[in-house]
Parts: sequence; C-alpha cells; structure tokens
Amino acid sequence: MRDSGWQHGISRRSLLRGLGSLAIAQGLGGCRAQPASVLRVELLRGSVPPQLIKEFGRQTANQTIQVKTDAQAQLQDLFSLLQSLEQTPTAELQQNAWWDWIPLIGDPTRGVLPDWVTLGDYWLQTAIAQKLITPIDPKALTAWGEIAKRPALATLVTRDADGFPAPTGQVYGLPYRVGSMVMIYRRDLLEQQQIAPPKDWADLWRPEFKHRIALLDQARTVIGLTLKKLGRSLNTADLATVPNLEAELLALQHQTKLYSGASYLQPLVLGDVWVAVGWSTDGLPLAQRDRKLAIATPTAGTALWADVWVHPAKASQPLSPAASRWADFYWQPDIAKQLSTVTWAVSPVLLGTPRDQLPATFRDHPALLPDPAILQASEFLLPLPPTAIAQYQQLWEKVRRTPPAA
Repeated sequence: MRDSGWQHGISRRSLLRGLGSLAIAQGLGGCRAQPASVLRVELLRGSVPPQLIKEFGRQTANQTIQVKTDAQAQLQDLFSLLQSLEQTPTAELQQNAWWDWIPLIGDPTRGVLPDWVTLGDYWLQTAIAQKLITPIDPKALTAWGEIAKRPALATLVTRDADGFPAPTGQVYGLPYRVGSMVMIYRRDLLEQQQIAPPKDWADLWRPEFKHRIALLDQARTVIGLTLKKLGRSLNTADLATVPNLEAELLALQHQTKLYSGASYLQPLVLGDVWVAVGWSTDGLPLAQRDRKLAIATPTAGTALWADVWVHPAKASQPLSPAASRWADFYWQPDIAKQLSTVTWAVSPVLLGTPRDQLPATFRDHPALLPDPAILQASEFLLPLPPTAIAQYQQLWEKVRRTPPAA
C-alpha cells in the first residue's frame, strides 16, 4: 500500500536532519531537475501487462515522461480510492516535501494524485453522480476518432451530469478492454453423457441441465440473460412489458443448483455442476489450464463490460500531454493485440476485425472475441432509473424465495 506524503515525512525526518550537513559538504544540497512530465496511473491488477507499461516508457523516452503506476486488486478498491481522493485536500495530494528534490534521497514523483484510474463501466454512473471524476475532452485524444466509430462504446461513456447515457452529454471514460458474460461448461462430462453442449441462453432451460447450473448471484445478469432468451434488451426499463418473464425466471430457478458472487467456478471444476454462467476473464484462463472446460458465447447476444480510464476530479485540467499519450497508446493495433492476448479481455480496437487477421490465441479461444453477429446482438449493462431498479430487485427477490429444484 502506498504511504501518504506526511507518513514519508515523519519516517524520514530524523535521517534527513542528520544527513543535511553531509549532503551539503558533498555537493548534494542542490535540487535535482524535475522530470518533464510525471504520469501517475492507478490500475486494476492484471488489466495491463507490465511489458506494455515498459513499452510506453520506451516510446515516450524522448519526452522524458516518468510513469508511476500502482495496482489495486478489485474495481471496488479503485472506486474507493476515487472517493478517498475527493475527500482529501488537493494541496495534500499534490505537495512534495523539500527533501524529495535531494538526489539519492528524495523522490520528486511521489505525489499521490493520479492522472488516470481504471474503473469498470458499472461504476461510471455513481462516480459521475458523486463528482469523483471529470469529463474528458475527446479532441485531446487521437483514439477518440476510433471510439466514435463504435456507437456502443461511445454511448457507454457519454453521460449526463447524473451519470446516465445521453447523446448530448460529455465523455467520462475511455474504454481500453472489453469482456462478456459467457457459459463455461464441462466438456468431458457432457461427452460422457452424450449431451450436446450449450450454445445459447435457451439451452439453460433444457431438461438435461436440471440442477446442473451455477449462476451469478446478481439480479441484472440473471434477469438480463432471461430477457435475451426472450428476444428483449438487457436494459429493459419496464419489466411489466415482458410477457412470461416471471415464469421463465422461475423455470430457470428450478434448473439452478447454486448462485454465487465469486466462487461460481469451483463447483464446475469439482463436477458438482455442468454449466456455469460467468465472466470471460474468469473462464478463459481457467479453460486454458483445464482442457476439460469449454466456453460458449450465447448466439442470442450477451452482456458486455468494459474497463475504462477515468480522470479524477482533482487531477490537472485539461489532460496533460503525457495523459493523452497514455490513453492513445492502448489504441495502437500492435499494443491492442498484446493487451488482449495477455489479459484475456479484448481491446476495443480489435472489435470487428476478421478472425483470420488476428493472432492464434483468438482462433483457439473464440470467446475472447465473439463473432460479429453475436457482438451486434450484445449490449453493455447501462444504468437504469430508480423505478426500474426497484422492479428488478422486487422480481429478483420474489424468484429467489422459490427454492431451487431438489
């Protein structure tokens, strides 16, 4: 965990006093030159390969951009970080102590106010509403021209002041990788039972999968996949307009053995269930290690998610040249391919690229980049108004009160 500025000051103060006269005597009392630009980035751990951070440094070496990164384990941690930054006086976030400019002792890049923070698109609405992040001028970014060519991505990050999608709103985030909700299944067990593998959401209702399914313990995802099965949008705002929705959910409830927020894949590995619904970044690396597992992206379309760069509200305005370079860097085609194959989430740059023009990883793992027809039918889970959220929650609680099949 990174120490705050005052913690560093207390821990080093007595040492620095003792070294003061020695530093002067040895000619070290002068201040060191500040780097032309210091770029600070707070990352989701594993979402950016270390080699790409090094490559960014290599490409910007002539601009003397010094990159300082820190990684958090969960998106929740990064959202909490944004809240903490907003509650901390700006002067404390930007201040460097005088000793940070002493060669060999200080660290002139030690400030804690990041230029970019990774945030999941799920958190965008709340972050905007709480004024934790600030709009980004797309004119400062070469990459925005490519993002604008992909309407779903542009809609995802163009929001009003309350955080809801708005065509006339402002840009609040820059997507750099995309994943999806998939079906992960035990290939070996289905072959033994001579059962056809699932290909679409409707297959979860097949009799042979009764009591053999693990689902995420989330109202939007389970109701959403049922809406897709019925040919409706994941972002349906009025569930009362969907005939048979409750009956379909109850039928799926009888198919389900368990719900889980984080451990839904363990029962699959143990063979307690045959199919699990979860996220591609969980399933793809596991299927790479365990050949008994396979993954299907439903042909009716699925839920998409994106990790985005956001700019903290207290960060410098407008974007610094270094911050702009960082965002544009990840939209280079070669960089996009490396990021996708290492992190198991596809760069938006590659959406729509023919599979035969991509590295072998994409051919070996089709779920990494679904076919264009599936992508066309897929959607990001967008924020809904409070009345709609109440509908989802009420229906979810009603269905969950019905015990799964014995």
